[in-house]
Amino acid sequence: MSETLAAKTTMRAAVLAGPGTIRVEEASLPEPGKGQVRLRLEGCGVCASNLTPWEGPDWMQFPTEPGSLGHEGWGVIDAIGEGVEGLCVGDRVAALSYKSYAEFDLAEAEAVVRLPDRLSGQPFPGEPLGCAMNIFRRSDIQAGQTVAIVGIGFLGAILTRLATDAGARVIAISRRSFSLDVARRFGAAETIPMDDHHGIIERVKALTEGRFCDRVIEAVGKQWPLDLSSELVRERGKLIVAGYHQDGPRQVNMWLWNWRGIDVINAHERDPKVYADGIREAVEAIASGRLDPSPLYTHSYRLDQLDQALNATRDRPDGFLKALVTP
Repeated sequence: MSETLAAKTTMRAAVLAGPGTIRVEEASLPEPGKGQVRLRLEGCGVCASNLTPWEGPDWMQFPTEPGSLGHEGWGVIDAIGEGVEGLCVGDRVAALSYKSYAEFDLAEAEAVVRLPDRLSGQPFPGEPLGCAMNIFRRSDIQAGQTVAIVGIGFLGAILTRLATDAGARVIAISRRSFSLDVARRFGAAETIPMDDHHGIIERVKALTEGRFCDRVIEAVGKQWPLDLSSELVRERGKLIVAGYHQDGPRQVNMWLWNWRGIDVINAHERDPKVYADGIREAVEAIASGRLDPSPLYTHSYRLDQLDQALNATRDRPDGFLKALVTP
């Protein structure tokens, strides 16, 4: 752009105009308030939680605010509000913010994590990476355990790597053969196609000599994978719900949960400080080389192609795991 940053007063931002309809508009450049910073965004990951609003349920209001639904952004701080300490203009950061389908977004300073120089040039959708670290922590996975991960997308693949590195034996279960290939590359000891409910149960039973799994992570967000996951937990084991269940109530097999005495963990965090802690753990893991998520960023789109990115996230064409949108 020929316009200098100092003179800039507007930005390009995506607006959800109606069900399945995106338009890119000029919007006012947001100004950081007390305790906030403004990011000049380099990109934003596309989250499956966007898909229900994208379909246009009755509770959605259109048009959305500029940049809304985007919450996986990273970029460079270009303005700082009153009272912010420890962050500077020019810092490259990941942030937990909420309108990142745009050129700029605001974030609370406590929800911003600086990215070290060794991550220069690398995409860093902090929210899902931090989410993966927090789910792993709450799963309490230990060396020698058998862990089933039901659903291998971006999240499931990272959890496969983390659990394997912790010394667990991972059984990856997923619908697509491509996803199972990814799971094997990320350390899964066994892979099972997610096709036949009873066949999967029998296969896991055989692999565990009838004991089933110490930990089962459900990472899909649908009723059937939740039902299947419950069946795979051993007595006194733990079921970790990592899938985002947003399309209505769920039923659970309470008889089975009672009989096996399992612990059920809803691994979704709602405290921004805990999210930020997870992002910091992800920064350390990736910067040190312990974790490499780069093969999982399979598709990239411009901001004006956000509709294509959302459709790909919904339809999951062959080879798709994670979409990134760049302004």
